[in-house]
Amino acid sequence: MDFVNSFLPPLLADHAVMLAVAIPLTLAPVAAILPQGRLGWIVALLGTLAAAILSLSVAGDVAQNGVVSYAMGGWEPPHGIEFRVDALNAAVLLLVSFLGVLGVVYALPSVADEIAPNKQSLFYSAFLVCFAGLMGATSTGDAFNLFVFLEISSISTYALVGMGAGRDRRALTAAYNYLILGTIGATFFVIGVGFLYMATGTLNMADIADRLPALQDSRVVQAAFAFIIVGLGLKAAMFPLHLWLPNAYAFAPNFVTVFLASTATKMAFYTLIRFVFDIFPSDAPFVQVSFLWVFAMLGVVGMIVGSIQAIFQNDARRLLAFSSVAQVGYMMLGLGIGTAAGISAGVLHLLNHAMMKGALFMALGIFALRFGVRQISDLSGMARSMPATAVAFTVASLSLIGVPMTVGFWSKWYLISAALEQGWWWAAAAVIISSLLALAYVARLLAAIWVGQPRAHHGEVASSRAPWLMAIPMWVLAFANVFFFFDLSPVYELARAAADAAIAGGVR
Repeated sequence: MDFVNSFLPPLLADHAVMLAVAIPLTLAPVAAILPQGRLGWIVALLGTLAAAILSLSVAGDVAQNGVVSYAMGGWEPPHGIEFRVDALNAAVLLLVSFLGVLGVVYALPSVADEIAPNKQSLFYSAFLVCFAGLMGATSTGDAFNLFVFLEISSISTYALVGMGAGRDRRALTAAYNYLILGTIGATFFVIGVGFLYMATGTLNMADIADRLPALQDSRVVQAAFAFIIVGLGLKAAMFPLHLWLPNAYAFAPNFVTVFLASTATKMAFYTLIRFVFDIFPSDAPFVQVSFLWVFAMLGVVGMIVGSIQAIFQNDARRLLAFSSVAQVGYMMLGLGIGTAAGISAGVLHLLNHAMMKGALFMALGIFALRFGVRQISDLSGMARSMPATAVAFTVASLSLIGVPMTVGFWSKWYLISAALEQGWWWAAAAVIISSLLALAYVARLLAAIWVGQPRAHHGEVASSRAPWLMAIPMWVLAFANVFFFFDLSPVYELARAAADAAIAGGVR
């Protein structure tokens, strides 16, 4: 990553963490006023590319120098707003920014097919706002600023989901449900932040972390913890707070589903780690009970229930949406184990799940673009019509199960190992059972694609080739699912550094 800093002008390198948020946010109104959707797409691509390059610069700075702190407007923390990046949020910054780039590349044919021409520029504008919100929420070191960025990303996401109504009116209901539940989650979170401010007199997260050990017996602090965990748990789609997710993923435009499934819940999970391990004192009794039992048990139940619900879905996107509920359960189990091994396994699965689920939804989007498929039965014989896309879908599906030769295997291996180190055989058994359930619902998809007979409408389209702008990002992620099985070190070292930063209190 040092090579990025070598060609970035010093002015850009010095302000990289702020510019990674400011550039896409500034470009959002530019995209909105452009007369053509293709121009809006170019602006969105430039914004995400700039953010990805700047994120690489920040990550390189973190690798060399440790925690990166940036004071907005020259106002030093704790009085001013601080952007603060360590190994933990550097990993998430890289994930969000690079999947943002891949997603925008993928978006052009998909958005042209699903969104009315006069709304496409607004669509890309809303995406840039959402993207900037996720980047800001990941990098900020201020608790209230985190709330603001969460809402910036959430409000724009409600609009993005609702724009799927041009193809399916149920997108409006999905967006409304997401808005209501998202607002409830945001309210819980901001109440918790308010309680923290009342107890500590500061909003800077590092300053809060320094003051809380002396206040851990305070009922106000304990109430703050409860409110914040519920609010963030809803944002992360933690079982049983996941009710917004299936319909949002199922009825949003394909590109929106790809981006949300790859990034949004991951950023919320990062924030949970930040608060549980960095901000609240880890030796506080209420924290110990919470992450050792509540998170672990909810994770186990979520991975089982989400997988069972996925088995009984007939809509392919809803099936993968419930699968995401189960995958969040794996991450929550890693958080609940509470050790460096457990957290690194959870973060590793966070990174791996973004790759596998991004590729899966991209492939479904290509099938939908060419053949209008939605139900599992519509996928029948798709391997004969679009063999390359079917292969990419299969690779990502096997990774979702955790089959050897795919990166998903390592996620589950390290989760099982971390659970057994703690003597939690029941958690290890739950991972295996959930994987077998995943085999059951993935088998339904693959059987339809590879064994089923092609439907009549498969021969009624102008072309059965995947648009190259959609195929390239899909294949990048599918290839990553295999490549990182053989050379896991880049991803695992990133996850391990993130876990070490969380355990050590990287926000301080």
